[in-house]
Parts: sequence; C-alpha cells; structure tokens
Amino acid sequence: MAPLPLRDGVDPTRLVIADEESGLTLGEVLGARFPGTEEYVARESAAGSVVGSDGIPLTPSTPVRARQAVWMYRELPDEIEVPFDLPVLHQDERIVVVDKPHFLATMPRGARVVQSALVRLRRELGEPRLSPAHRLDRLTAGVLLLTRDPAARGHYQQLFATGAARKEYCALAPLREDLVLPAVVESRIEKTPGIMRAYEVPGPVNARSHVELEAESTGPDGVTVGRYRLRPETGKTHQLRLHMARLGVPILGDPLYPEQREVVDGDFSDPLRLLARSLAFSDPFDGAERVFVSGRDLVV
Repeated sequence: MAPLPLRDGVDPTRLVIADEESGLTLGEVLGARFPGTEEYVARESAAGSVVGSDGIPLTPSTPVRARQAVWMYRELPDEIEVPFDLPVLHQDERIVVVDKPHFLATMPRGARVVQSALVRLRRELGEPRLSPAHRLDRLTAGVLLLTRDPAARGHYQQLFATGAARKEYCALAPLREDLVLPAVVESRIEKTPGIMRAYEVPGPVNARSHVELEAESTGPDGVTVGRYRLRPETGKTHQLRLHMARLGVPILGDPLYPEQREVVDGDFSDPLRLLARSLAFSDPFDGAERVFVSGRDLVV
C-alpha cells in the first residue's frame, strides 16, 4: 500500500535503495540516479512529499540503508499530446470499458505519463481507483477494460490470464497469393525488459494466434491490401504483430516488425493498422454475457 495518495491521477513512485547506495544521503542517491532534479527533489521534500514506507517524511540529507523503500512523485516529463478521443463504451459499478485510440499508452511508462489511458480517465472521470484489467500496446487501438473497485480487479484480470476473455482483432496487411488461410500460428515469444522488440525463440509454444482473411481493401493510391481477422488464444507482448510478420504479411504501419524503423515522436500520420475490435466474456460476478465492440475502423 503506497503511503502517498495519487496526485492528479498519477501514482507515486517507489524507489528501492541498492546495496551499494547504503550509507549515502537520499540527496546523493537521487542526484546520481536523476541528474538535474535536485531543485525538484528539494521542493518535494520541503512539502513532505518524499517519504519512507512508514509515511515519515525524508529530506535530501537523510541517510539511507540498503533495500529501503522511498516513495515520491516523479517529475512529469514534457509530453506530446495524443490528439484523439477516448470514448467510454460502457460503465457500471465495477468496470469502465473504453475505445482506446492509437498512440495512447494504457498505463504510465517512461516518458508517457499523462498521455496514457489510465491517467486521462482518472482525471476525466474523477476516479483515482481506476486500474486496467489488461493492456493494449500503445500503438494498438480498441477495446480496453478497467476496473473501478480494487476488490474486483483480480476477478477481471483472471479472465485474461486464463483465456476466458475472448478477444478479436482486425488488421490491415499485404496480401499473399500463396498464403493458405485460415491458419493457426504457434511459437515461443520472449521479451527482455527495456528492449522494444520481442522475439520468437526455440522452445515450448507459449503463443498461439488464429488468422483468417476477411476481405480486401483498396486504398486511395489503388493498392489492395488484406483485412484480417485475428484471434489470439494467448496474450504475449506483440504476439499478433510477430505472427503476422512471420506469415510474410506484416501489419501496415508497424515500426518494429519485420524490421525496426525510425519514427518521429508526435507523428500520428501512419498508425499501426491493428484494432482490438471486440471483447467478450462471462462476468465473474453475475455470469452475464458481456460483449463490447469498438466503434473505430482501420484505413489503408
């Protein structure tokens, strides 16, 4: 339990003192980890907003010990606004379901804090206890479920962890005359924290996707592409993107697969053509069949 409340929709950050930092002052530790933030840390400390796990305020001159937890609010980065709406598809006493746009992160991460679905919704709805039950990639649009009640969160998370939540995606990608569909793609996917790409590696299968061609779409330049229906049985990071690239039909607008390319932050002109089109499940509390469908579409 964090000893600090949310601040304007943003959770406090927990830092753990490393063994080699024991005996230093908090100011020395934070100055080494976050150069240039000394004035910010001094202001936060003076306001009582830097505390230990017991809630007792800490100052830059406080000695710290190994594995001690320090709680504080991170200095918010300058962020480029994601200029797309975040409509609410459904809400009741336990859940909120939204139609997330491309380019908006699900949760705060790295340089994207305020420009995340979670923080925007906490602010817009005035609900600090909102929390996502699952995640969509920042570049993927579509149906996203959040919980209102912390006591209910685990029940909805289990739907995704066990595969009881039925997810259907739509993607635009090139056509291949020799590609036999429908198909089931299986592989082992692993991702290292801090590295953007995930990789298919040898080993037991942990990712399975169903792929079929729904229709063909022609863009304004006359190029015809496929509109694919994707149904993941598992939920590995970048699973659908990797599996489509493996089939030789990488999703349009993908900056990572099959090869990574440079993208200018703030350029919203070429979104990943991947949409979490629908989400269905039996509600863990009343057994009601829930079906939520995105109002968005993909454009070549």
